[in-house]
Amino acid sequence: MQNFSFHNPCRIEFGHGSIAKISTLIPPQARVLLLYGGGSIHRNGVYEQVCSALKSHHWQAFSGIEANPEYETLMQAVRFGREHQLDYILAVGGGSVIDGAKFIAAAIPHAGDCWLIVGNRTPLEQVLPIGVVLTLPATGSESNFAAVISRRETNDKLSFKNPLVFPNFAILDPNCTVSLPAQQIGNGIVDAFVHTTEQYLTYPCDARVQDRLAEGILQTLIEVGPITLNDPDNYAARANMMWAANQALFGLVGVGQAQDWATHAMGHELTILYGLDHARTLAIILPALWRYRFTAKQAKLTQMGRRVWQLSGDDISVAQQAIAATEQFFIAMGLPTRLSDYQIDATEAADRVAEQLIRHNRLLLGEKADLTPEDCRAILLTTS
Repeated sequence: MQNFSFHNPCRIEFGHGSIAKISTLIPPQARVLLLYGGGSIHRNGVYEQVCSALKSHHWQAFSGIEANPEYETLMQAVRFGREHQLDYILAVGGGSVIDGAKFIAAAIPHAGDCWLIVGNRTPLEQVLPIGVVLTLPATGSESNFAAVISRRETNDKLSFKNPLVFPNFAILDPNCTVSLPAQQIGNGIVDAFVHTTEQYLTYPCDARVQDRLAEGILQTLIEVGPITLNDPDNYAARANMMWAANQALFGLVGVGQAQDWATHAMGHELTILYGLDHARTLAIILPALWRYRFTAKQAKLTQMGRRVWQLSGDDISVAQQAIAATEQFFIAMGLPTRLSDYQIDATEAADRVAEQLIRHNRLLLGEKADLTPEDCRAILLTTS
């Protein structure tokens, strides 16, 4: 196991009725900027619960944060927050709203060019405190220190990480997910699955606790994914799916061992270029990447096949079956695994993604930092 340092200061309040706890979690003197997306929280009762919890606070709302949060929209929120002297951010939504909140919390007190926050190109001296009410479990952003921001005018979708943007608290009430459409639930399940494998399915590091934590998350998603998709009122399935998605990117799975993230790097480029949902790009790329990197990943693929999918046979056969089982699971969750399923030409997409990776200086990806843009091009060519 490799050396590691781990710290997560986010307080998690889990379960039915936990939104009410906002009233005591946010200081009474705070001036709150409430952020949300397209307005679904008005239809599912979440907005009303949040308003009730904030009844003793000064607060103002900003809505319209996109599914892939746009820099231009976020800067409107930054100007709004500055104008009204708001000093506490409350994000109500999924990973996109939360990622946007992290950027806004960093940008409001920032004196320089706010775009430089993205990509960690400028130091952050001060960040406004952040609270979260999670409505779409998928990314784990509610309790980590990473965010991904898009800038449409320059075709950029880039991340930043800073311990200062850890949310102070996250409210996880599975009831908030009941009204989600099937597409978003399927996306969330696959997103959490791929987050887990990007940290787990590399090469053996003798990190036994982390491996079994990852395998438990994967098995849970496999078990409750279909139930969550087909039975919106099943609270137990929703609760386990929500917690699995949180733990997938809470930070513990990847400590002490090699991590990949090449699937995400390519997926971000597909999203900014073609507008595909983030999880759908991951479903396309991951099985193709595993096949392309089969020899390097065979040991962990075999381990996953035996422990997660309960497959039997010789090592190579089990590893191959594990890829096939994962791909079929993605399809069962409603996510196709070919670019052609979205009427996207694989040759064109492969060329454009390789160009984007070069432009963004993502030249050596993967757990061994040996996956080049040309390799990524070759991987995408197999998804036609």
